[in-house]
Formats: sequence, structure tokens, C-alpha cells
Amino acid sequence: MVRGSTMTITERIDTFLGADTFGVVGASSKPHKYGNKVLRCYQQNRHKVIPVNPVEKEIEGLTCVASVSDLPKHVSSLSIITPPQVTEQVVDLAISRGVKNLWMQPGAESEAAIAMAEAAGLNVIADGSCLLVVLGYHEH
Repeated sequence: MVRGSTMTITERIDTFLGADTFGVVGASSKPHKYGNKVLRCYQQNRHKVIPVNPVEKEIEGLTCVASVSDLPKHVSSLSIITPPQVTEQVVDLAISRGVKNLWMQPGAESEAAIAMAEAAGLNVIADGSCLLVVLGYHEH
């Protein structure tokens, strides 16, 4: 069990994956980067996904948005693949945007980001669980 919640990690993951559309913050156009693999993993599992990247216009055939603030209102789950200091900014934007579920991929989490998200009542996955493992990612 993760701090501050009565949900098990499996319940947290199931809740996260129940979203209609997912945002990937830190999406990358470079195939070897985790920000690209997570995006492709959603595609492989036929999930609707929107890459969030302030520089790229399109990644893996999908139109990017520049910021969490630019995501459509129906995006309720975010995968975060950013350095911990950036994750803290992402959490702040996610809270103000009304995102309900955050999955901080291994290496993206920080104590401050987790505490901020939990204090706002968000469903947070930051225990080292990896989306690529849970959804069964495979290279092309």
C-alpha cells in the first residue's frame, strides 16, 4: 500500500487505466527514450493517448500539446516521464487542470511531487511500478 491511501497498488493501477484518454508528459520522438516507449505502449494496447511535449509538434503520428494545461478536459490520467524537479511543476499543472490520476514512472518521482498530489486527493502511482511492465510493452 502507498502512503495516504486505502487503495492497494493494484487498485490504484486499475483506476488509472480506467481512463478514456491518457496524457504522456515527457513524450519523446526518440525511440530509445522511455517517453517514446510509454507512448507506443499505450498505442500497442489501443488506448487513446496524447503526447505532451513543448517542442515537438507530432510524435508517433500523434499531435502533441505543449503543456498539461493544453490537454482536453476528458484526459484524467497522466503518465509522467520527466526529471523530478519538472515532475513537481507537472503535478501543480495537473492539479489545477483537474487531472485525477498520476503515474510517475521510475525516476520521475520526488517526495514533494508525491506529497503535493496526495494532498490534492489524486490517485498517485509512484512506487516503482512501470507502465511498460504492467501493459506488456514490446519493441516493434
